[in-house]
Amino acid sequence: MMSRTRTERSFTLSRVLPAPRNVVFTAWTEPEHLVWFYNPAMPTPSTPIQVDLRVGGVWRQQMMVDDDLQYPTGGLYLEVVPNERLVFRWGATGGWPELTGNHEDRAPIVTVDLHDVAEGTRLELTVTFPDQLADEDVRNLIEGGTRDGWSATIDRVAHSTAIITGRLRQPTRTHDGANTADHE
Repeated sequence: MMSRTRTERSFTLSRVLPAPRNVVFTAWTEPEHLVWFYNPAMPTPSTPIQVDLRVGGVWRQQMMVDDDLQYPTGGLYLEVVPNERLVFRWGATGGWPELTGNHEDRAPIVTVDLHDVAEGTRLELTVTFPDQLADEDVRNLIEGGTRDGWSATIDRVAHSTAIITGRLRQPTRTHDGANTADHE
């Protein structure tokens, strides 16, 4: 009898970002701050980013992998807890992963949890592949770059305009210990 190794159906990535949770949440949820999600080696698509931030709402943006491969991606929000948590079914109608018809229940679920830490915010991103997806498909997705792609993507969130401007607005201490915001 052959033994079979169980396929891991999820992975979690973690980053510490030098900004408070509300700023990191803004980076994930406001269209004008979501350009960090794009591949920086490619031109920024002209298609506007769409965000309907509510359970059942859709986030959608155009991805440009290279000159020949472009597709919409995003997600369908399943849970929205401001400044704490986002859960979405990853994909887009007519995009990748596909979210229409019989494809929806095969789309991965992405959970973004935000936690306070001394340095700012710890972002934990978990991608969970549904049971309807065959083990071989899950292995192919992970080995084909899903984990690496999400890792590179969340590395870019630190360069979000929300985080950069949020850091600039953080009060600093003067030599007498007062906040600079107290003197404005």
